[in-house]
Amino acid sequence: MTTTDQQPWGRVDETGTVFVREASGERAVGQYPDATPEEALAYFERKYNELNGQVTLLEQRAKGGAPAADVAKAVANLSATVATANAVGNLAALVTRLGALGGAVSELTEQQGIEAKAAASAAVAERAAIVEEAERLAAEDPAKTQWKQTSAALDALFAKWQAHQHDAPRIPKGEANDLWKRFRAARTIIEQNRKAFFAELDSAHKDVRTRKQHLIEQAENLAAKGADGIPVYRNLLEEWKLAGRSGKKQDDAMWAKFKAAGDVLYSAKSEVDAVDDEEYAGNLVLKLELLTEAETLLTATDRTKARDTLTVIQRKWDAIGKVPRDQVKTVDERLRKVEAAVRKLDDDHWIRNNPETKARTEGLAGQLYEAIEKLEAELAVAQSGNDPAAITEATEALEARKAWLKAIGL
Repeated sequence: MTTTDQQPWGRVDETGTVFVREASGERAVGQYPDATPEEALAYFERKYNELNGQVTLLEQRAKGGAPAADVAKAVANLSATVATANAVGNLAALVTRLGALGGAVSELTEQQGIEAKAAASAAVAERAAIVEEAERLAAEDPAKTQWKQTSAALDALFAKWQAHQHDAPRIPKGEANDLWKRFRAARTIIEQNRKAFFAELDSAHKDVRTRKQHLIEQAENLAAKGADGIPVYRNLLEEWKLAGRSGKKQDDAMWAKFKAAGDVLYSAKSEVDAVDDEEYAGNLVLKLELLTEAETLLTATDRTKARDTLTVIQRKWDAIGKVPRDQVKTVDERLRKVEAAVRKLDDDHWIRNNPETKARTEGLAGQLYEAIEKLEAELAVAQSGNDPAAITEATEALEARKAWLKAIGL
């Protein structure tokens, strides 16, 4: 085989050795046995294409803002590889492109440094906001804190802290440590306050349970008294209301016992009331008849007669005695209505005959009578003169004075 120039960047000699042409001359890059010169060149050209692809990819990464340190490292590695590459192609062009990338690394480094600093500042602010919220929770009055919500909020803040550590840009170690110390201190305060609050609450609940248990025992001891124990039970109930709470589950259980003790007393009272209601049924009939008589006074106008009649009815009412419990309010309200009507007759009489009121009324009546007499004369003149406007004015004024006179009862 003779030496031939198969292409501008390389050739194959008669021994099958492949050379690449560089500025300093030719350099042997290898052999491709049992192949034609074209096949041998094509093999080493593919090696060049692979290098070219790596350089192109690195250019794209740099343009896309890849970390400058990574780009610089890749440039150094590729530069060393291209310098001694067993490939056929424009290796000088690759060296030039890699040199340009090396120059861009410093610019990329500066830009990324600015961006990293801004990102770190933003990350510090975000983490500081988490700390400040934790400190706000720690500053709350333990006695007024809603601990379920506060504990959930603290857990959420801690989860947010962990996610921020994992996902956000790294921040300076000193600032990160300071922020963590503040967050940990706030969390410690919250936990201490929560434990102290519930310890105190447990102590208070224990005292409440002790008091209520004593009230239950007292209420259960009233069972032997039956209905007569109800007044004492009511006093115990007032003490129960003032005793406070001891936790829903315990409170509900104790209340069930206390109420059961009261139900025994009220059940006994219901039996007594049932006997009484049966006994008082006849009294109800008598009082309903008496009410029918009393309600005729609702339209009475003679106050003296009405008052005397009501007095007799009230005496009979008291003499009849009790009625069934479920009818007490109904019959009493009906009698109260009659009593109010009779009392109003007396009140109206007093108002009309009050010396001061009477004097004022008589004085006003005199003025009205004089005005009416004058207006009647004016109306007569207007009618004789056939003056419609004067007639209307005099008529309206006359009717108004007569209405006032009627209003004062004259």
